[in-house]
Amino acid sequence: MSETVEPPGAPGTCEAPDMLSWTCPAPLRDRPRVMMGHGGGGALSGELLEQIVLPALGGPDPAALTDSAVVELGGARLAFSTDSFVVRPLFFPGGSIGDLAVNGTVNDLAMSGARAAYLSCGLILEEGVEIDTVTRVAEALGGAARAAGVRVVTGDTKVVEAGHGDGVYVNTSGVGVVPAGVDLRPQRVVPGDVVLVSGAIGVHGVAILSRRENLRFDVEVESDCAPLGGLVEAMLSVTADLHVLRDPTRGGLAASLNEIAAASRCGIVVRERAVPVPAPVAGACAMLGLDPMYVANEGKLVAFVPREHADAVLAAMRAHPLGSEAAVIGEVVADHPGMVVARTGLGGTRVVDMPMGEQLPRIC
Repeated sequence: MSETVEPPGAPGTCEAPDMLSWTCPAPLRDRPRVMMGHGGGGALSGELLEQIVLPALGGPDPAALTDSAVVELGGARLAFSTDSFVVRPLFFPGGSIGDLAVNGTVNDLAMSGARAAYLSCGLILEEGVEIDTVTRVAEALGGAARAAGVRVVTGDTKVVEAGHGDGVYVNTSGVGVVPAGVDLRPQRVVPGDVVLVSGAIGVHGVAILSRRENLRFDVEVESDCAPLGGLVEAMLSVTADLHVLRDPTRGGLAASLNEIAAASRCGIVVRERAVPVPAPVAGACAMLGLDPMYVANEGKLVAFVPREHADAVLAAMRAHPLGSEAAVIGEVVADHPGMVVARTGLGGTRVVDMPMGEQLPRIC
């Protein structure tokens, strides 16, 4: 049922609008300077790449960009990825910048079907940071690498003047071999595909926020930061015919779904109540006015799987420790190509749009 709203003035009349009093609810995109939203993994990040970076580099179509590039070298198919980590605070419930720096790149490689083999590590340290802090970060890096079964084989260290950094920044790059027959690209998504998620969403972003803002919840929320290579191998053991995998980090599940919808030119329908959101995350988001669909994750993946393989892949995910809460959350449709919609618990439908920037900056 629609409602007609009369404009200001007498009923049935229309006054000239006072345009000087209008405000824009979203930041204008035509800005002469970089804003925090340009690093949020949403629409502003995409525009920065499409309008500035990719044209300058002669790079690929933005729709072809994935978590890692798959290249051929010496007869082998290699996945190659790089990422930089600027999280604040450096240490948080369930992890640290060191864990993120390893698992983030390992997971980007896993989204191409590759098991990470080697990493590089670059440290950018701010003058005056305590050596004990650097030691803790390095130990976390080493522990995460061993847990993920990957070796850090090269790296670099730079120091910037006090006030020109934030303690410690980390960059990692990685390579891994893509198994034969594996072809994970959003362009392979077709109507009828089933959308799976490996577990509860929004945990990492809320864990970061709770420590950053000293928020207290009934139950402490810990980051889900974890290496996903083993889970992906379990899924591929069922069938190599997975269509696309994505780890929904910056911009959350909503950003990942929108990227895949745009690249595949298909529509995606999500059942809102099927998306696993733990009670502490739901409570925190309700209190702070956040949508869990847009909150970052660091140990979850979303998978688009042909319907005939969906049940077996879901069972394999649930048999793995990092996929025990895996769930079917939606499907791909031919309608509304390039758009993601959610069926609400009340029977309505809402558009799940690409975020402009990021609800929670500096989360990875």
